[in-house]
Amino acid sequence: MRLKDRVSLVTGGSRGIGRAIALTFAREGSYVAINYVRNREKAEEVVNEITGFGGRAIAIQANVAVRDDVFKMVNKILEEFGRIDILVNNAGITLRNTNILEASDDEWREIINVNLLGVYYCIQAVAPHMIKQHYGKIINISSIAGIGTTIRGHVAYASSKAAINILTRRFAYELGPYNINVNAIAPGLIKTEMLSLGRSEEELMKFIKEKINVTALRRIGDPQDVANTALFLASDESSFITGQIIVVDGGRFDYLTHSI
Repeated sequence: MRLKDRVSLVTGGSRGIGRAIALTFAREGSYVAINYVRNREKAEEVVNEITGFGGRAIAIQANVAVRDDVFKMVNKILEEFGRIDILVNNAGITLRNTNILEASDDEWREIINVNLLGVYYCIQAVAPHMIKQHYGKIINISSIAGIGTTIRGHVAYASSKAAINILTRRFAYELGPYNINVNAIAPGLIKTEMLSLGRSEEELMKFIKEKINVTALRRIGDPQDVANTALFLASDESSFITGQIIVVDGGRFDYLTHSI
């Protein structure tokens, strides 16, 4: 029960990595607020699973790209639980593979609004309460795309994740004096619905095979692999770790570096 009586907010918590994190936190004793933007049914399924094993959870609809939505969501959580100890900024999107010279303004805006501004708004809304209680854990879900892996057509997505990495370090510096840890997890290829977006079944299998061949462990990840890392960062076992980007990628070696 490493998170006993802690209150967690997991954005995008109805499926994939967010769902795995919400369930893992709940099993470790945390009360969990599961944010979703459209699929209430999926969010309620996670709530029901948590309450089914004796945990406590609520589902809250909010678009993290809209500041007013975020602040209203945080106020609802405070009304329900009285505090927020852990924030997991997991909500994010990617779009179809786009030629680097053809990405539209709308595509850029949508990705930046959700992936970057959504993280900023959530921290902006939650941090004052963490400062007041002199305790907090903030975990941003980034991506190895933001560090420089070789996947074509994801310039806007990769840029948004690179921005999250520096945002993580800046908030770690600003909030450190208030006993608030701010870290990011950069997953590699993980088995989620996002993986198949814009790909046929044949294209998906080819893509997975290509990436397995450049992964030391010769497999793709499971959402639980990321959830286990998030649990460590949310627990007091990581109390002297902040401003870090923790890579969870099975040992990928297809990174672009300064040597290119």
